[in-house]
Amino acid sequence: MLLATLAVVLLITADLRFNRLETTRSLLDTVATPVYWLADLPTRLGDWSEVHIQSRSQLLADNERLLQESLVLKGRSLQMSSLQAENVRLRALLNSTALLRDDVLVAELVGISPDPVRHQLVLNKGARDGVFVGQPLIDSDGLMGQVVGVSAGNSRALLITDVTHSIPVQVNRNGVRAIAEVTGALGSLEIRHVSATTDIRPGDLLVSSGLGGRFPVGYPVAVVSEIERDPGRAFARILAIPSAALDRSRHVLLVFTSGADEEG
Repeated sequence: MLLATLAVVLLITADLRFNRLETTRSLLDTVATPVYWLADLPTRLGDWSEVHIQSRSQLLADNERLLQESLVLKGRSLQMSSLQAENVRLRALLNSTALLRDDVLVAELVGISPDPVRHQLVLNKGARDGVFVGQPLIDSDGLMGQVVGVSAGNSRALLITDVTHSIPVQVNRNGVRAIAEVTGALGSLEIRHVSATTDIRPGDLLVSSGLGGRFPVGYPVAVVSEIERDPGRAFARILAIPSAALDRSRHVLLVFTSGADEEG
């Protein structure tokens, strides 16, 4: 033991003073590398198993959670798309007020008539907002109808395609006057009492003429879509498509005209 201890002391002293064992130490480190790797193997196996080895129930639970999160995100994405589309419609509606010379009130559709023959809407604005019977109703594309009933917080509007409705119009191109009446379909109007020789063509824009004092002059009403001229009849059969989105508009404008104000 004494000789072994003396040998160790001499080797340590030689290494510290003369750096004679550097090569030997490197060789020993190389030889010991597999030992270090084997000694650390249990720890690395434990870490790997925690990451890659899970129970079937845990995997199913994670899968179910991810599916639910995916559905929630898809639902929110659909809602954002709807809100974006509604924002575009509102911008178009509000931008259309720049073309109006009258005051307007934005109203929202809250109900429709259950009777397929009666084309009526229920709006969320009423008498306390200044709404009155006979008030014109428009959207960003054209004339929709008029208010026919008012309560404190709501109002009822009649569309231009209702069976009881008709509206005086004129051809925007040349001023020819006529009456637009219903055909029974929401997306169609018939122009009555127009002579077969009258200058009117498919694609002509029909605007409100202002006759009768109910609607202001110049609001788009419909676009001529079809004309039938029968030599045996005095009047042409003319069909037109309403300019307003009667079956799609969610927000509308109630128009306050100076003439209507005086009447009210």
